[in-house]
Amino acid sequence: MDSPSSRALPNAEPLLRIENLGKKFYVKPGAFGTEVRTVHALEDVTIDVRRGETLSVVGESGCGKSTLGFSILQLLKPSEGSVTFEGTDLTQLSEKQMRRFRQKLQVVFQDPYATLNPRMTIGEVLAEPLLLHGLATKKTVRDKSVEMLGDVGLPTRVLSSYPHQLSGGQRQRVAIARALACDPEFIVCDEAVSALDVSVQAQIVNLLMSLQKKYGLTYLFIAHDLAVVRHMSDRVLVMYLGRPAELAPKKALFHEPLHPYTRALLSAVPEPDPERERNRRRQELVGEIPSPLNPPTGCRFHTRCPLAETVCSQKVPQWREAAPEHWVACHMVPETIQGEPS
Repeated sequence: MDSPSSRALPNAEPLLRIENLGKKFYVKPGAFGTEVRTVHALEDVTIDVRRGETLSVVGESGCGKSTLGFSILQLLKPSEGSVTFEGTDLTQLSEKQMRRFRQKLQVVFQDPYATLNPRMTIGEVLAEPLLLHGLATKKTVRDKSVEMLGDVGLPTRVLSSYPHQLSGGQRQRVAIARALACDPEFIVCDEAVSALDVSVQAQIVNLLMSLQKKYGLTYLFIAHDLAVVRHMSDRVLVMYLGRPAELAPKKALFHEPLHPYTRALLSAVPEPDPERERNRRRQELVGEIPSPLNPPTGCRFHTRCPLAETVCSQKVPQWREAAPEHWVACHMVPETIQGEPS
């Protein structure tokens, strides 16, 4: 099922422009280590996030998905590159200057219980951002909180509850309502459904899609579950060891993946048809993901790639548009591929 806004997206203006974004962490290995080593968590990410779309980010654990989301929001300060939101480079702002943008840039985390103050009622949780940003007064804050609860499908009585009195799905609905309280334009959903039961996952995904249609929201949707990504997304960004590997509209990526890593990821998704599942060939990857403390030279995927040649270990592949709307970083993909955008 396509998301509500997908038909208008190819011509949509960028809400966010990310250019050459990188993030490094400096660590001392071991309890008594003295040598400072560099973790290359994110490197040379250049993408646009279009207004009104859901851009999903997928890849194995440790590939930089969450680091990308937090770096865009400036919850982590990037080591290099820029994040331009409505003409302003957020990376150049001080924390005080950044506060006026916080209202428009929100996040929904994986574990809502860890982000909700256990000593505050849900009413207090929702009132806090409204009062902080001057979006409600003490007289109107309750009515606004009730309205937000209605948007996420929760009854008014929840206002007097504490987080531990709610189910996981209800807590995630509260987290979504709190993000909506600030009237945002862009929301990072960081594994927002992965900790929930499958039936509840479907409810939350459908809720996010209906809220997107109602309020014109833009999502960066970080996930492992490719079935959820296929249902939710307009475009999909595949990352490997801190670098972008492929970016394409959902249909093109799932039906005509160009990067060998993307093909391996899709190969791991079970087929619902038992006969097709038994007979299909899987593309299995060999070896472990290299350490971000010591990433491979050239293409970071070449140590596990079945198509790798000498050039792959020597030269970083260029991030390029190989087909309309279809970006890839791979030496083995032809310079141009004929086809229409999907």
